[in-house]
Amino acid sequence: METTCRAEEQFRCGLVEFEAGRVEQALEHFRNAQKLDPARPSFRSYFGLCLGLSERRFDKALELCRSAAKEEFYNAALYHNLARVHLAFGFKAEAIRYLRRGLMIDPKCRPILAELEGLGRRRGPVLRFLRRQNPLNRWLGVVRQRLQRRSVDLEGFPPSHPA
Repeated sequence: METTCRAEEQFRCGLVEFEAGRVEQALEHFRNAQKLDPARPSFRSYFGLCLGLSERRFDKALELCRSAAKEEFYNAALYHNLARVHLAFGFKAEAIRYLRRGLMIDPKCRPILAELEGLGRRRGPVLRFLRRQNPLNRWLGVVRQRLQRRSVDLEGFPPSHPA
């Protein structure tokens, strides 16, 4: 019982540190919690997330987060952690897949909704009758993105005076 209480205390301290943006300190708390109670999926998931973020150990982080989400498949927060690991290493499509899976479990999960909102929405292909992967659509998409970026850059400048 005492070990469980200590593990939960370490986990709570880790959450406080993590939410404050102190990932390295959170990692130590989550590592301790996971050592004290290795059977808890949430301990394993947060330990994996911090391991990936601070030590850049993708394979180990992914293994820990996946096993936790698989064991506690009804916990949306564990899918959120799995998605954050994927995002940290540049796998946006996979991250979105796990965020959507988390939303299937809890459609009102604010952290997941905020994460998806932060990622933005993918725009449709320029030529809708062609597939997204079509080279013409890809090229036109790049041009559209550059033009939009340029128009945003120019919005801050005063209008030029006619001659």
